[in-house]
Amino acid sequence: MQIIKFSNTHIPLSYRHEVANFLFEHLQEFGDPKDDIMLALNYVSENENGKGGYLLVATDKEMIVGAVVVNKTGMQKYIPENILVYIATHEKYRGRGIGKKLMQETIKICDGAIALHCEPDNPAKYLYEKLGFTSKYLEMRLPNEKNVNSNT
Repeated sequence: MQIIKFSNTHIPLSYRHEVANFLFEHLQEFGDPKDDIMLALNYVSENENGKGGYLLVATDKEMIVGAVVVNKTGMQKYIPENILVYIATHEKYRGRGIGKKLMQETIKICDGAIALHCEPDNPAKYLYEKLGFTSKYLEMRLPNEKNVNSNT
């Protein structure tokens, strides 16, 4: 297994689509529409106007078997500098430690703190806790009715 890392650099559009398709398929019930996944990948690929982030892709014989998307928040200290937006492992490769290796590499390369959202019943919650993540707040959202693209 190899881990390919992108940080604050242009990622070819075709590769972003390939990763988005992978994440859409393997996030299953914890996923988002492909368009939303592409927004996060596009954000990583830009490094102007405070944008940027990290994309880590685990491959096995050139096939994607895992991926992590982290967006920079543009904040520091009072809000974590990074938000882990997506992480998924290929369903046929689960239980082999790929998610753990991706998370460990993500923690190594990210500058600053990392936040993530996790459903209470997501099995990955236990991995996050083992790696030192804690649940500090209950997240609450107020939908923006003016913006039809607002995700809640």
